[in-house]
Amino acid sequence: MMRLPKFRYVSAKSVAEVVHLLHEEGPQAMVLAGGTDLFPNMKRRQQTPKVVIGLKKVQELYTRKRQGGELVLGSMLNLAHVSQDNFVQEQFGALYKAAVQVATPQLRNMGTLGGNLCLDTRCNYYDQNYEWRKAINFCMKKDGEICWVAPSSSKCWAVSSTDTAPALIALGARVRLVSKDGERFLNLDELYEDDGMNYLTKKRDELLTEILIPDGQGWKSTYWKLRRRGSFDFSILSVAAALKRKKEIVEDARVVLGALASRPVWVKELSQFLQGKSLSDENISQAADLAWKPAKPVDNTDFNLAWRKKMVRRFVIGALKELRGDPVTDIMLRSTRTELASDRCWIS
Repeated sequence: MMRLPKFRYVSAKSVAEVVHLLHEEGPQAMVLAGGTDLFPNMKRRQQTPKVVIGLKKVQELYTRKRQGGELVLGSMLNLAHVSQDNFVQEQFGALYKAAVQVATPQLRNMGTLGGNLCLDTRCNYYDQNYEWRKAINFCMKKDGEICWVAPSSSKCWAVSSTDTAPALIALGARVRLVSKDGERFLNLDELYEDDGMNYLTKKRDELLTEILIPDGQGWKSTYWKLRRRGSFDFSILSVAAALKRKKEIVEDARVVLGALASRPVWVKELSQFLQGKSLSDENISQAADLAWKPAKPVDNTDFNLAWRKKMVRRFVIGALKELRGDPVTDIMLRSTRTELASDRCWIS
């Protein structure tokens, strides 16, 4: 049985108290939202805070309101709440589909939106118990000096497998960060770095308090997730797509790839290509090629990396055809299901 290391628990009552504690305790402190990521990491000794600051009683973090044309969601809203929100289901399909596919119902009842956005990066060498990692002399991300995925590399290649981040980036979301020095707002894409160790631009003494999603009027969005099992598993590839069309012509588009790098990958060339064009089969195929080129999966997660790269093109085609209005079941049967079934994995 893996046990938690010793730590001091502080139940905060306000955002001001949280940021004060983060400032005073420094690197020894971490915040606890749902605990679905932090506690397993602590048991594996991947993260070993001396002070854990509980957010459960911070009522400011449970916001759900419309403000200035944006939907504002508090970072402590759990994923079950987000996925069951009728307005989210109607206006922000990508967020709904991403949230409802995280892990299992029990974990969605505990895991929070803010926690999923800040999810630790993952790797086959990093996500093992302490004794296993010690036997290989640890890795660069924790206690070691070598990235076992690419031993000659000077950086960590652990992968970002958050589901909600690609969806919210595609929806144009922002986040609010609060510290002792005040508050600042970032476009969600700016929250991430392509570095498996330092994957967030959020400072240690900052707290992610709110997610702000612009009006989805005129937009359609979706989220496709590839994993070995139909529930519980982290994604090995995800595609979030959002489109705004006037009649048959694309006015704006965003496609974001997940689980391929240490941060979500927004394919901006694809967005530029689709603007002013129809969603013809030829244009969709060319757009998928633009997404395929920068997709560089690493051999540190489930399935063969060459096959995962191949599926990027298929998933982008499927997501765009869904947004065009094609029946989803037909898309899956024609473009993915046969091959996916042969590899015993799951698209959802």
